[in-house]
Amino acid sequence: QSAFGDGACYMEKYLNPVKHIEMQILCDQYGNVVCLGERECSVQRKNQKLIEESPSPAITQDTRQRMIQVAAKAAKTVGYVGAGTIEFLYDQSGNFYFMEMNTRLQVEHPVTEMVTGIDLVQWQIRVAAGIELSFSQEDVQLKGHAIECRVNAEDPAHGFRPSCGQIQFLHIPGGPGVRFETAVYPGYFVPPFYDSMIGKLIVYGADREQAIVRMRRALAEMLFEGVVTATDYQMHILCSKAFVEANFNVNSIANGDFD
Repeated sequence: QSAFGDGACYMEKYLNPVKHIEMQILCDQYGNVVCLGERECSVQRKNQKLIEESPSPAITQDTRQRMIQVAAKAAKTVGYVGAGTIEFLYDQSGNFYFMEMNTRLQVEHPVTEMVTGIDLVQWQIRVAAGIELSFSQEDVQLKGHAIECRVNAEDPAHGFRPSCGQIQFLHIPGGPGVRFETAVYPGYFVPPFYDSMIGKLIVYGADREQAIVRMRRALAEMLFEGVVTATDYQMHILCSKAFVEANFNVNSIANGDFD
């Protein structure tokens, strides 16, 4: 009552264990809605995503199509325009439940770009300028597999406490299928006031196995001096049996499933 001016309550179904799977959408001003497939975002710590991938290794083609239909219907119903994400919780019985919608581009959008070949940043700007989408749902084909690791300036060995300070040296990995997005550089001072993410490492492979191998190599090549990052911890996850077999959920880090 004090928070919302309304004392009414509602109940939600408790779901555990669940995966966090989201659908990327693009909607123009002419009623066209296109879904660009899903992202698997279940590797989380305290509800903050650490690793994302597309497509999800957990869902079937039938489930994917049903998610696409639900996401598109939701966007059309509210008359949404722009880039957005419909987020779902997915249980062990194959049921999915609406969680929320993010009305913006998200950190993990590059994995969708890699498997669809569609530039989401460009199209977000184009639809805002009144340009009609030049492709339809039938044109969207997911090819290969992409994985993203959020590069956070934090120390897993000490409770993931933030690591601020000056970046003295930085080596960015490269090679086929490797993409790195960042605004930092040698000499940059990482402040203590904001989110700890200082970069995004994305890899693309012909399949999930190749993408995992490429991400491991890229993480091994990445080097920051002056601040501590969580990349060694992400390497630990990527080498775990649970990740390789895609046998994880949103509570897997807390439950020690990757150990």
